[in-house]
Amino acid sequence: MPYKISDRNFVLNHGKQYKILRVRDMANDEKPREKIIKDGVGALSSAELLAVILSVGTKKEEVFSMSSRLLREYGEKGIAYQKDPTVIEKDLKIPIVKACQIVACFELGRRFYQKKPGGSITLRTAKQAFEHLKEMGNLNKEQFRGLYLNTHYQLIHDEVISIGTLDASLVQPREVFRPALEYSAAAVIIAHNHPSGVLKATKADVEITNKLIEAGNILGIEVLDHLIIGKNKFASII
Repeated sequence: MPYKISDRNFVLNHGKQYKILRVRDMANDEKPREKIIKDGVGALSSAELLAVILSVGTKKEEVFSMSSRLLREYGEKGIAYQKDPTVIEKDLKIPIVKACQIVACFELGRRFYQKKPGGSITLRTAKQAFEHLKEMGNLNKEQFRGLYLNTHYQLIHDEVISIGTLDASLVQPREVFRPALEYSAAAVIIAHNHPSGVLKATKADVEITNKLIEAGNILGIEVLDHLIIGKNKFASII
C-alpha cells in the first residue's frame, strides 16, 4: 500500500473529518491581535488572550487550539497560579518555552495586582473558598489544589498540586506543605474536583485528608478544610 501524507488542515474525530481553525484562516477582524487594536483587549476571550501571549503554536498544534486546550484542561485560575513552568510543561505537554511565557505573564500580572489597594482575597468560610475554586467544577480531569493563607485568612498562594485521580498512597504531604513553608502560610485549604459530579468522599479522599491534617499538626500549619468541587456545588470533608 502506498504512503499517504495526512492533510494537516483537517483532523479526524470518530471517523469524521473536521477542518482545524487556524489563526491565519480567520478573517482579519477576527484575529486576536487585530481584535485588540479594533475593539480593545476586553473584547477577547481568555483563549484568545492566551493565544496572543503564546504567539505561535507548534508543528503538531496550532496556537489557538493550544490556548483553548490549556484553559480547558487546567482551568483559568489553576494556570494563573502555577509558578513552575516544568509542571505546566509536563501536565499539559507543551514546550518549556511556552510554559515559561505563561508563567512570566501571570507573574507580572500578579505583581501588579498585589500592589493594587484591596487586591487581597480573604477566605474565612467554605463558601468563600468554593467561590474562588468554582471553575474547577468545569474541568474534565481531576485536579488537586492548595490554597495557602496567612494569619488574617488572606490568600497568599494558590497552587495546582497534581492532576489525575487522587491516590492516598501517591499524595505526599511534602508536596502539599512545601508551598506553605515557602510562602510562610499559617493555614491551607485543600480541594479537588470530581468530574463525575458525585460529591461523596471516597475512602482515598478521607485517607488523604487525615494524613494531611496529621502532617499539618506536626508542622504547625492548620488544614482548615478539604473541599470536593462539583459543577456549581461543593462538599466539605472536614
